[in-house]
Amino acid sequence: MIKIGLDTETLHLWFQNKRMDIFSFIKTVHQLGLDGVMINLIKDYNLDPVWGTLESDDPEHLAKVRQLLEEYHMYAEVATKGLEYEHLKKVIQVADAIGADIIRTYVPITLNRQGGGETGGDGKYDFGKVRLDFDPAVFDEAVVSINKVIPLLKKYRIKLALENHEYETSEELVGVMKQLNSPWIGLHYDFGNAMMAWEEPVQAAKNMAPYTFTTHFKDHIVIPCPEDQYEYVVCGVPAGEGNIDLQQCLEIMMEQSPITRLNVEMCYPYCAQFKRAKGMGGVADVGEGCFKIEEPLYDPNVIKPSQYYYPQEVSEELLEELLAKQMEGAQKSVEYAKKLCREYAEKRSSGR
Repeated sequence: MIKIGLDTETLHLWFQNKRMDIFSFIKTVHQLGLDGVMINLIKDYNLDPVWGTLESDDPEHLAKVRQLLEEYHMYAEVATKGLEYEHLKKVIQVADAIGADIIRTYVPITLNRQGGGETGGDGKYDFGKVRLDFDPAVFDEAVVSINKVIPLLKKYRIKLALENHEYETSEELVGVMKQLNSPWIGLHYDFGNAMMAWEEPVQAAKNMAPYTFTTHFKDHIVIPCPEDQYEYVVCGVPAGEGNIDLQQCLEIMMEQSPITRLNVEMCYPYCAQFKRAKGMGGVADVGEGCFKIEEPLYDPNVIKPSQYYYPQEVSEELLEELLAKQMEGAQKSVEYAKKLCREYAEKRSSGR
């Protein structure tokens, strides 16, 4: 049976509002009957500016984190962003200190149009950010950067996995894999992020599976958002409540990839803008399949999609409501992941 873990991003409101730290998170994961964690090392509201939900790289702190993980017999993975050598060197050393064997990162995308600059990843939701156009040379540059870090990965026996992180199509990432051709470098398949690049998650799964080391298991819908240039955004919901064919995506991963773990990353409450030109990933517009248009989760007069991620900026009352709903959604997502994995195992054992 595949092991199932939980990403800290699933409970981002709990971390950002100081209702949870890395130790209580690990204990919560244990209480949910899970096998491991993915720890997000990215800065955000109220989090450590370098180490995110992990909080610190102090050796004593890391030793305590590792001790608790070992007490619960949990695997650990960490998530960061970017490919800068010195940054990844520190992340690899921290991963080694807590016993993590996989690091998720993603290719930094630099926009060509006004505003420019590397894309975020800190939960920011920027309607002013111009999207769609960036130099594809970033993928060739990524190959150069990754090659520099491979000796470190070998030394520490840690693998690096590139995520399809909203901007990248699966074909672009597969192109990077073919250039690298290293057992220490693979892909991180996110079940939902393909949508932001106008790509069907099932197609992304088929393309990425042979190279995939690790995953983010999540569900999405598309909702109206007049603030955005497309007038729609992708919205996270508890697994099983969205329109992604999670069962088919999981079966593709189980049968065509070498994964041994499934990391639940429920992105709720959260909305993400479409990042590429329509058709870039093979889907021309919203309206069908997982791109079917649904009603907003909340009355836009109370909270807009752009405010879902930071409800504390709207009201304390709303924050309390969404804290409770986020925990409930995490529990639902975990149970749904367990259900699909159980059904898949039964199907295989029966020879169907």
